[in-house]
Amino acid sequence: MAKKNLSPTAGTRDDTEGMDQFNTVTRRILVVYLPLAVFIFVLLFPFYWMAITAIKPDHQLTNYDRYSPFWVVEPTLDHIRYLLFETSYPGWLWNTMLVAFASTFLSLFASVLAAYAIERIRFTGARTTGLLIFLAYLVPPSILFIPLAFIVFQVGIFDSRLALILTYPTFLIPFCTWLLMGYFRTIPFELEESALVDGASRFQILTKVILPLAVPGLISAGIFAFTLSWNEFIYALTFISSSENKTVPVGVLTELVRGDIYEWGALMSGALLGSLPVVILYSFFVDYYVSSMTGAVKE
Repeated sequence: MAKKNLSPTAGTRDDTEGMDQFNTVTRRILVVYLPLAVFIFVLLFPFYWMAITAIKPDHQLTNYDRYSPFWVVEPTLDHIRYLLFETSYPGWLWNTMLVAFASTFLSLFASVLAAYAIERIRFTGARTTGLLIFLAYLVPPSILFIPLAFIVFQVGIFDSRLALILTYPTFLIPFCTWLLMGYFRTIPFELEESALVDGASRFQILTKVILPLAVPGLISAGIFAFTLSWNEFIYALTFISSSENKTVPVGVLTELVRGDIYEWGALMSGALLGSLPVVILYSFFVDYYVSSMTGAVKE
């Protein structure tokens, strides 16, 4: 009778390919580099188009017979100079920054308290409350702006930046709360229980234990809230009428488009300059944003 091979590796075979599927040059090009190139092109081409249109002279914007639309022959800064010194664009930029920062701060403050109460205190109906908050985020702003406009008129804050600062949290708080709920859920409960045993209050636990560990989640929620506030259009168009109180998305569209005349150079300059603060914000906090997507503290 033949002896059995009792070796632990006998009869086993590793059929996994791992990264071997990318060993050949052709596969790397088709699977990695080509999709990555298409993705980068789709993302960066609008910025390139805005940049060349912003510095392109007017006579080159529509004369495609003599000039290519994809590069500039004689760049000029006339459009940027016109935008900054002959329009109210600096005021629109300041209004946008003020509204975005204020509404983001208010939304994060309320969202931290709501997310902590739902995820850490474990009161009756906490999960249902969290679900209802998330469902509130799914309500389209186009449905809410009519009743909100009535409230804004009744309160007397129409055509003021305060109207935007107080109405933007209506769609920022549900989103930030839902995002922070998921992040708070990954923080071990043992840390909170140890603090309770040591005599810490709930407020002390929130400020000295939870929030320091949740910095990546707070930054991620803040970036999303700031971006949504910066690009918001419907509320800013409805609640603001005077030129000096407009934000960049509304001001560029309503002040630089006169009937059927489009000031393309100034429009693209305004769009390019208006997107730079968000790009800079993401570039500074990208590490925190990535870490927030991968969880908090390991058990």
